[in-house]
Amino acid sequence: MKITGSAALCGRFVLAVAAALSFAATACAAPAKALPVEVYAKPPEFARVSISANGRYIAALAPLNGFRNIVVLDLETMKTRAVTGLTDMDVVELHWVGSQYLVFETGKIDNPRGIQFNDTGGLFSVRHDGQNFRKLAGNLQDAMNKGGGWTRIFYVANAPGSETEMLAFSNFRQNHEYDVYRVNLETGSMNLLTFERPTNVNRWVLDAAGVPRVAIRTRERDVPSSEQTTTVLYREGADKPWRELVQYKGVEQESAPWVPRAMAPNGRDLIVAARFDEGPSALYRYDIESGKLAEKLVGSTHHDASETELRYNERDGRLLSATTRDETYSTVFFDKNLAELHAELSSVFPGKKLDIQRSEGGRALVDVWSDRSPHAYYLFDEKTAKLKLVLRSRPDLDDNDLVEMRPFLLRTRDGLDIPSYYFLPAGYQAGQKLPTVVHIHGGPHVRADHWGPMETNGVREAQILASRGYAVVVPNFRITPGFSAKIFNAGFGQIGRKMSDDHEDAALWAVQQGFADPDRICISGSSYGGYASLWASIRSANVFRCAIPGLLVSDQRSQKATADYRHSRGGIDFWKRMLGVKGDDWSPADEVSPLRFADRSAMPLFIWAGGNDERTPLSETTNMVDALKKAGKPVDTLMIKSGEAHGYGLLKNRVDLYETMLKFLDRQIGSGWQPKTAPGNAAAGGAGR
Repeated sequence: MKITGSAALCGRFVLAVAAALSFAATACAAPAKALPVEVYAKPPEFARVSISANGRYIAALAPLNGFRNIVVLDLETMKTRAVTGLTDMDVVELHWVGSQYLVFETGKIDNPRGIQFNDTGGLFSVRHDGQNFRKLAGNLQDAMNKGGGWTRIFYVANAPGSETEMLAFSNFRQNHEYDVYRVNLETGSMNLLTFERPTNVNRWVLDAAGVPRVAIRTRERDVPSSEQTTTVLYREGADKPWRELVQYKGVEQESAPWVPRAMAPNGRDLIVAARFDEGPSALYRYDIESGKLAEKLVGSTHHDASETELRYNERDGRLLSATTRDETYSTVFFDKNLAELHAELSSVFPGKKLDIQRSEGGRALVDVWSDRSPHAYYLFDEKTAKLKLVLRSRPDLDDNDLVEMRPFLLRTRDGLDIPSYYFLPAGYQAGQKLPTVVHIHGGPHVRADHWGPMETNGVREAQILASRGYAVVVPNFRITPGFSAKIFNAGFGQIGRKMSDDHEDAALWAVQQGFADPDRICISGSSYGGYASLWASIRSANVFRCAIPGLLVSDQRSQKATADYRHSRGGIDFWKRMLGVKGDDWSPADEVSPLRFADRSAMPLFIWAGGNDERTPLSETTNMVDALKKAGKPVDTLMIKSGEAHGYGLLKNRVDLYETMLKFLDRQIGSGWQPKTAPGNAAAGGAGR
């Protein structure tokens, strides 16, 4: 197949409703240098671009009247229409149901993440022409106004054989349990598919016909996670009895022998995530008849199957592909035709990743991107083999404005190999020793950063700093999920201990690679990363020159009384396990609480916080600032944004944060840097190794 069109060129394909609304790809431009921070800090201009089942319409989220709304392009008439006109919040998620309806969720993008953030959530539907708007479920603010629990509906899939119905999970009947519904978007009616179901079900697996075939239930509520019992139930069909397949205690990463992900293509067996040792899990076929794992379907050397997304044909339920967010982004195909099309189109875009949405009308929407290339969307006609650029998600960012996101394995001092990333500024020459920032992700029990164009906070910060000449290391560390049970389990009891060793080891690795100046390394992060950075200012003065802790925890003991999860027995239990606290003995937490060691602070600090933060309340920051001042070691820079909570939602606040961060770094390790003479710094980068 010879592919023609504007694929290899930078073209312009303008689709306009009015001058205020355009669906456009910008013309090629010379790469800009030192772009304003705002260009990196703002969200993509276009998002959730998708094609209807019949191939006639393309929908996307686009800016309109100051908020993100849904616009639809009719490929037959080449006209666009705004199908929502929200003026007080944004559309944040979007799904086609057949070719007639769009289902969407709302939230707030450029707003403080304080009380107003409660407007998030809700589920709505609308026809592609803007008619028949329907509210299917209220948002969090609605629930708070009414009192009681939050009733939610989650889109799952198109209902087989229907253009106007979807399958959804909802907790309408019981606040802490979920049912499966078939929802008619023409009428708003909801048909309950799980009237007679097991109790305490929180997850379902449906077959290609939309029949609930697997129920995952957690028997106990609000008990320590290590004591929760999870049971996996299975049935042969809609009128068959449920039977138990497996039962286990504890969280999945630690104790589950296998976890159901989907029905197998044969309609009888399961696709499950399983591991045989402490290594990464893989996807297998689970044979129902024998009750045993069969062939491996997908596996990665360093990444769990939890990082794998299965994709199906919406019409017949066929398994098409499995994509793993591993070091980069890898796809295994189960559909031969899709695999061939992917290979042909990939040859047009060497070095980039492709996601392909095919339609019944012979058109395909091709999403092209990489770590240096923001998402660009092309329309491909499979009959004529013509490819046309539709739009770019970030039209003001060019490939030359981003740097490579480089995967590496962080070898910790006790022998763990943890997948991580680093960034070098454009034009870096081997042998240069650069000012370097080690960015620690939040959680800590989340995988926060993935390979791609600024889709996560850590990557965004790294690209901003790299554009100003800094090297950046974004390490993962023990208890980060998604890599192996061994790495995850190694983190329990190690906050402020071996987890901090891992952060130091990331800095030392950068020194060993030759690009980091051992006297000019700073550590940054927010939430857990804020705690880790603050603790490093006390614990790791021989490695780091400065620290940028945000949304921090300064007193680990206080979290049980002040954090937003303080009323959750399971949440507190998990937090205690991470700290190594047993029973009522909080001494392990006290031993790693920065507030108790303010007099040992040994480096300049830039601390930032949100005035309305409930996860790590503002008192965690102000108490630490006061303690440092009392110890004669005042904070260099302090930023508190009123109205913001656990993260800065308002763009102007994010811009202020990054610009202030750059000024702080410039003074401490950048162009304004002066050699430090304080005791201990001479050993930076090599102590005890």
